[in-house]
Amino acid sequence: MDIVFSSTVELAAAIARRKISAVEALDAHLAQIDRHNGRVNAVISLDREGAYERARKADAALARGGTLGPLHGVPFTLKDMHETSGMKTTVGFPPFADYVASRDSPVVARLKAAGGVLMAKTNVATMLSDWQSNNPLFGRTSNPWNLERTAGGSSGGAAVAVAAGMTPFDVGTDMQASIRLPAAFCGVYGLKPTEHRVSLAGAFPNPDDAARSVRLMSCLGPLARGVDDLSLIYRIIAGPDGRDTDLASVPVETTPRLDLKTLRIACAPSFPGLPVAGDIGVTVENLARQLQTAGAIVEQATLPKLDLHDDLAQGEALIGMMMEAAQQEPPERPTPVSRWFEALARRDQSILAWDRFFDDWDALLCPVAMTTAFPHCEPGTPIKVDGKGQNYWMLPTYGAVFNYSGHPALSMPCGEDRDGLPIGLQLIGKRWSEARLLGVAAAIEPLTGGFRRPPGY
Repeated sequence: MDIVFSSTVELAAAIARRKISAVEALDAHLAQIDRHNGRVNAVISLDREGAYERARKADAALARGGTLGPLHGVPFTLKDMHETSGMKTTVGFPPFADYVASRDSPVVARLKAAGGVLMAKTNVATMLSDWQSNNPLFGRTSNPWNLERTAGGSSGGAAVAVAAGMTPFDVGTDMQASIRLPAAFCGVYGLKPTEHRVSLAGAFPNPDDAARSVRLMSCLGPLARGVDDLSLIYRIIAGPDGRDTDLASVPVETTPRLDLKTLRIACAPSFPGLPVAGDIGVTVENLARQLQTAGAIVEQATLPKLDLHDDLAQGEALIGMMMEAAQQEPPERPTPVSRWFEALARRDQSILAWDRFFDDWDALLCPVAMTTAFPHCEPGTPIKVDGKGQNYWMLPTYGAVFNYSGHPALSMPCGEDRDGLPIGLQLIGKRWSEARLLGVAAAIEPLTGGFRRPPGY
């Protein structure tokens, strides 16, 4: 058994059947971190002692015949933004360098209650505010496929740790493709659930227990090496928790097994006015043809008649207003309430337009980002897409469209580009339909080749 590249589902089953122990699983993953983390700098705040204590308790419980959770004894990491009792949560921001929360966030608590063994945190962009994972506390994370390239952000450390066999899964945040973008760049899977599906309580350091300002567009979701693992982690962390009052009481369903011949897939190799690398557009088209050959109904998407550039600008404006509130804007110039409600009304138009679109389709297949992993650079530097410089801040637009609309979206690997870098494609589904979206992805997964191990790992 190749422990470090086994899936979460496989590890949990092997531990439950006593083929391996929780300590052995932890040994293997810590050895992989020791072997490779020096090159990529994905894992930070390593808690060896605490992890071994938790693993030994998991093995002792199994020996006593105790009730096992779905993650019993499985080691894992978490993006450095989840408030975690006994471990630092810094978001790569010096004022939070020594911050330790007094209690676990609901997501952390659920993963631990399921039997997971938390090993470490993973690196991020400073304050989760860039599409490269670099900060003054821990430095820069590099892509395991090419160390000269970015891992993406802000969940870059999480994506690298999963890709390099340092952890079977992680949980990131996604306000502007911050799960899906690094997942695509590193060749792993990432799920952004429907907005208000997974608790945001404790999803950012909050030493003064201030009022939570980020209540829209941001989502928590898993990164893993396969659809089955996304499904498992999603079911553990989703649903009301008693702390985040925005969460919807919508049933968290089991992922169905779907036949490609029953599916209707809309295909968009690009969006109007948004750049995309030729290799990515061709990959979308090739997969669409494979799906058609396999019996699915596949058609070129007629996208909702929306000004996507304006949607993205409106999304930025909403984020700006939330950030202003977080910084305790001075009372002499508060954000007018009328401006806030006008922005929400404009957003409603986009949400409803996409809702109508998905009345006719099981999923939309499209790019995750305009390019594959690009060379490390200063934020704001133009990014080359097929030799032409493009605006840095346009990088996550294909993903950010669905943060603005709130729909669930999934990034899955689908081969490599001409430079040998992973290409990630995106599937989007109807709101509150994560289970069906995951079922669609599982049906498509055999056609994509799935996860590929980076060379040298």
